Amino acid sequence: DEVIGQEMEATNQTGGCTALAALYFQGKLYVANAGDSRAILVLKDSIVPMSCEFTPETERQRIQHLAFLFPKLLDGEFTRFEFPRRLKGDDVGQRVLYRDYFMEGWGYKTVEKADLKYPLVHGHGKQARLLGTLAVSRGLGDHQLKVIDTNIEVKPFLSCIPKVNVFDFALHDIKEDDVLIMATDGLWDVLCNKEVAHMVRSFLEENRTDPHRFSELAKCLVCRARGKKRDHQWMLDDSHEASYDDISVFVIPLHNRGED
Repeated sequence: DEVIGQEMEATNQTGGCTALAALYFQGKLYVANAGDSRAILVLKDSIVPMSCEFTPETERQRIQHLAFLFPKLLDGEFTRFEFPRRLKGDDVGQRVLYRDYFMEGWGYKTVEKADLKYPLVHGHGKQARLLGTLAVSRGLGDHQLKVIDTNIEVKPFLSCIPKVNVFDFALHDIKEDDVLIMATDGLWDVLCNKEVAHMVRSFLEENRTDPHRFSELAKCLVCRARGKKRDHQWMLDDSHEASYDDISVFVIPLHNRGED
């Protein structure tokens, strides 16, 4: 992340990205995630999540605690408290639900004028935003990113440190069709782990002789999440709206890894 920042500054460029990495080493699979992509293992009889998404919602407490420790990062423009809805002037003096960094659940507080500032974390699901700007809370780059029309930097709240999960192959009997699925949020926005696993097992069972079956499976997953165009919209087979985000998918076989 530091090198990316130096290169961006040297070339006068801006931007950032999330990161999801997998490493097989000495009988163990390490998956490191800094962002909102996801990796799962689809085994014959089970699904093993290998990462979790880092969004302003899932990391609310870390972000709020940072604002508590360094309030100057908010420059007086934001409040670290979270409320179920955006407060208005009429709410001053009223008791409303709120959450702070040390709270798992909700409590009540009397609304003060300072609480009317824009929340540090606002929105839910795909609409959740950090400082009203980013939809992720971990990633690489974005060193120069600032909240629009302010001097507030987003980078201090954007952690580049990944969470690493480990899978020990010695504890499992790996089968021929067991795979690692790595994909961006465009896939997971419309398909859950169970739906992806069902597609994986069905496709591999029906295409045992295809030498390119793993790459073809990745294409099928992308196409499923993209849906089909109907009039001016892309729709899934169940008539729900298809993914409108980028969709990248890797399908990595786990069997016979010792021969490579």
